[in-house]
Amino acid sequence: MKSLLLLFMGLSLSFSLNAQRVISGVVSDAAGTLIGATVQVKGTSYGTITDVDGSFSLRLPENARTLVVTYIGYATQEVVVGESNTLNITLQDDAQALSEIVVVGSRGAGRTKLESAVPIDVLDVSKLLATAPQTNLNQMLNYVAPSFTSNTQTISDGTDHIDPASLRGLGPDQVLVLINGKRRHSSSLVNVNGTFGRGNVGTDLNAIPASSIKRIEVLRDGAAAQYGSDAIAGVINLILKDDVDKLTATFSTGAYVSEGSNFLTGGMDGESYDLGLNYGLPLGKKGGFVNFTGNFEHRNWTSRMEELTGQIFSVYNGIERLARENNIDPSRMSIDDIRTLAPGLGYLTSDQLDFIQNMPEDSLRKSSISPLASNATDGELAARGLERTDFNMRIG
Repeated sequence: MKSLLLLFMGLSLSFSLNAQRVISGVVSDAAGTLIGATVQVKGTSYGTITDVDGSFSLRLPENARTLVVTYIGYATQEVVVGESNTLNITLQDDAQALSEIVVVGSRGAGRTKLESAVPIDVLDVSKLLATAPQTNLNQMLNYVAPSFTSNTQTISDGTDHIDPASLRGLGPDQVLVLINGKRRHSSSLVNVNGTFGRGNVGTDLNAIPASSIKRIEVLRDGAAAQYGSDAIAGVINLILKDDVDKLTATFSTGAYVSEGSNFLTGGMDGESYDLGLNYGLPLGKKGGFVNFTGNFEHRNWTSRMEELTGQIFSVYNGIERLARENNIDPSRMSIDDIRTLAPGLGYLTSDQLDFIQNMPEDSLRKSSISPLASNATDGELAARGLERTDFNMRIG
């Protein structure tokens, strides 16, 4: 009886091991093995992923007949389990499936994927160049990306050229800019003069021609855990063009037409021009290429001021002009130099000349009573070939 029991237990164990056999194998594509491919028993939660060699090993439950193999960018494949315990599976590319994947730094393409963990905008630059009334990258992003902000600065030193860019209202130094998934260096300019992002050093987006960009991916949320503290505001990834044997040219222009233009005289001002050329050449036989982009941009000045009134030049400014014309350093002029040069100002009256020649030195240097502080704007404008509108504030 004891022998029969042991025989029955042995047969049961053998049957159980046969029912839950182990399947192993390798998952690959045309180029080689695939790391992280999912191998799952169809209709169940049993599964595994391939290791660094593309290998997998999976214990099959009873009655399992089909494996489902999946990998991002490849067509899902169902494999029927046969008698062999070894399977070598080759997956095929699926470009359509890949186009639905959007990850900043990847090659996915789409528009806005709100089903992702955080919202991501994917912007087609070729369409923006054709339809958006903007000329540079900052303005384009400001036009279409809801979380992006960049405004043209004025009277702000170098910040007038390098417009600070912001995501979600945070500082320019908290926006990470990538080019083809690689970090772009920041500029060396510290924003000053009370501009947005004062004290920050950001990335000069306008140094990258829009004509060289294929698409833009904007991650609209913080990504510091993945990229570091410079991605607290979000990430902007610029994917450059990879076209070859194709010449692309873009030209755009625009201006302001208003009654307030040209110092309130009306008409047009603020004209802008942008010309971009792009061409690519193939390199080698394995898909290599070099892509060239040239860009010319011009922005003319804009004014919404009336003609400047009040004093612009004093008599002393006129004497300084004469000193430079006579190779005298204005910062080193003596009282004798001033008295010698003053008669050269043809717009001075005889009384003003007498005051300058005869006034004591101490009084002549006191601006509140000195004739050198007198208004000489009209005479100096004529002598210098200028107009009052030349001193109006201009933007651009």
